Amino acid sequence: MSTDRRLNLPGIAYGGDYNPEQWPEEVWAEDVRLMREAGVTMVSVGIFSWALLEPAEGVFEYSRMDRILDLLHENGIGADLATPTAAPPAWFFKAYPGALPVDRDGRRLWPGSRQTFCPSSPAYRRAALRIAGALAERYADHPAVVMWHVHNEYGCHNDACYCDTSAAAFRTWLRAKYGDDLDALNHAWGTAFWSQWYYAWDQILPPRATGAVPNPTHQLDWRRFCSDELLSLCTAEREVLRRAAPDTPATTNFMVMRTFDALDYWRWAPELDILSNDHYLMSDDPEAEIDIALNGDLMRSLAGGPWFLMEHSTGAVNWQPVNRAKRPGEMRRNALAHVAHGADGIAFFQWRAAKAGAEQWHSAMLPHTGTDSAVWRDVVQLGDDLKALAEVRDSTGAAQVAIVWDWDARWALELPAQPSGELRYQDLVRDWYTPLWRAGVGIDFVRPGDPGLDRYRLVLVPSLYLVTEAAAANLARYAERGGTLAVGFHSGMVDENGHVLLGGYPGAFRDVLGVLTDELFPLLPGERTGLTGEVPPGATADLWSERIRLTGAQAVASYADGPLAGLPAVTRHQHVSGTAWYLATRPDRDTLATLLHRISREAGVTAEHQAPAGIEVVRRRGTEADYLFLIDHAGKGAEVPADGVELLTGTPVTGTVTVPPGGVAVVREAH
Repeated sequence: MSTDRRLNLPGIAYGGDYNPEQWPEEVWAEDVRLMREAGVTMVSVGIFSWALLEPAEGVFEYSRMDRILDLLHENGIGADLATPTAAPPAWFFKAYPGALPVDRDGRRLWPGSRQTFCPSSPAYRRAALRIAGALAERYADHPAVVMWHVHNEYGCHNDACYCDTSAAAFRTWLRAKYGDDLDALNHAWGTAFWSQWYYAWDQILPPRATGAVPNPTHQLDWRRFCSDELLSLCTAEREVLRRAAPDTPATTNFMVMRTFDALDYWRWAPELDILSNDHYLMSDDPEAEIDIALNGDLMRSLAGGPWFLMEHSTGAVNWQPVNRAKRPGEMRRNALAHVAHGADGIAFFQWRAAKAGAEQWHSAMLPHTGTDSAVWRDVVQLGDDLKALAEVRDSTGAAQVAIVWDWDARWALELPAQPSGELRYQDLVRDWYTPLWRAGVGIDFVRPGDPGLDRYRLVLVPSLYLVTEAAAANLARYAERGGTLAVGFHSGMVDENGHVLLGGYPGAFRDVLGVLTDELFPLLPGERTGLTGEVPPGATADLWSERIRLTGAQAVASYADGPLAGLPAVTRHQHVSGTAWYLATRPDRDTLATLLHRISREAGVTAEHQAPAGIEVVRRRGTEADYLFLIDHAGKGAEVPADGVELLTGTPVTGTVTVPPGGVAVVREAH
């Protein structure tokens, strides 16, 4: 029996969430007609239809879904059939009120929205697996079903529940982790501090609201548990589906985006056949194209190749303080940027804009206005674009640089009572990612313990506050064996339990970096310090500084003023064949770019392609050709050196290709 679970659709898949149950059945025929006009090849169905599929416990109503799937198949449109478990129906909570979640303050939440369930509830798990099993048995062989969609956005609204059921599940998880050894837990958590020592497992509770700062390791293990608890629900549903349809791929939509950090997707990624992501722009981000690129590269790295964009928006969303529409051409640039960074499927929330409900003001492929709209015309054009890019499917990214990304380190860094409450993991990573992205350098993301670092010319560690001994040794070996390693401030400070690594900072990286810090000097919001040395005139830094002494490294830049004037701020440690850099502060944007370009140059990193400022350059490598994506975010247009065929227009190009103002060009370059 085959286990090659790939999406059985040609080219780049195109579509969105389809909720026909919200509309009279006479609308459905118009839906599929317009889907064909737009070039839609797959839609996700059933995501929030539990109440209609199972109107009473154990009673199933399939006739509506039968008709929907038959209609899609008759029109050549594939179905990504969802288990509707993100929104249990009202009858479930009437029968099982204990399945409702409890927040940190001890308040029991009420039904009336989505994802209002406790992830540890046995009643919820039984009900979720029952509906998943019923759908699997009914539709395993339906010709429309090309992929299973497990749940929807795990952890979006219930990443943690603090009820007694969750407390018991947490204790079970802890006993497994610590080998049923309570002394081991007490040591790991440092419970001798503040008289927190535990003498029995049932004394341990979730980190509920308390009068002062909760135990950091307690909180860290709680974050790990919550991610694992939701993952166990996901894999349980996946197994039910896989038993019924072993060849049909299963996915669930991740939320790799700036605002979500609840789940350790390195642990989740191996459990899915196809990795999918939901990504939305934030209205307060003036350079949202960088967020698209960064998170697209992270998704490609999690997947080890192409992935699927399950949701983004044609225009405004409905859940931000101000929900702005996209500018002309922005939706197309967004979608094709996702393709550039590895997406082999592009989908939106949702197909038809809802006229009622909490998301009635969320944009859609078919807006309230209907087809006489700019959005609809853009949707049809994008369908044509994706058809023209069909051959790009299955090609992958090209990277000479790796950035270390770790959810444990992110969680630990952002716990309360740090030396500075201004540290934001994703912002620190983005600071380092941006200059290389602007320069057209291909980037992968890796775990700190990745055994294959030698395949990269440069490994960047913008922020790795928490690190295991093995992972730290792995990064050090990389530099000592000839690689170029660059490490950001406040990295290597604590072990996997959050315990400070004694003997001086930056802890685990002191030796490989050739520095020792004896005191931290975080800067106040708005405070800056000057930098001098091998940096541009007028260079400054903010957020962080440290009192460093050199133990093998050389100073590249020093503080020009303040309490650390004359002491190193940026250092370089030359090993026999490799190099390790340390940035002990956050340089201003231009200075950081200058430093990272120098580090890259010395490491032998080259840009994928030369293009004018404002043109994003991304390369996907295929077996027979490379695909050069050129995206104009500046709105000025450009002539870019290229030879091959521009796929969006089908035009041969010799010497240069024209990127229209605010537009995109994709050039096939033969090997």
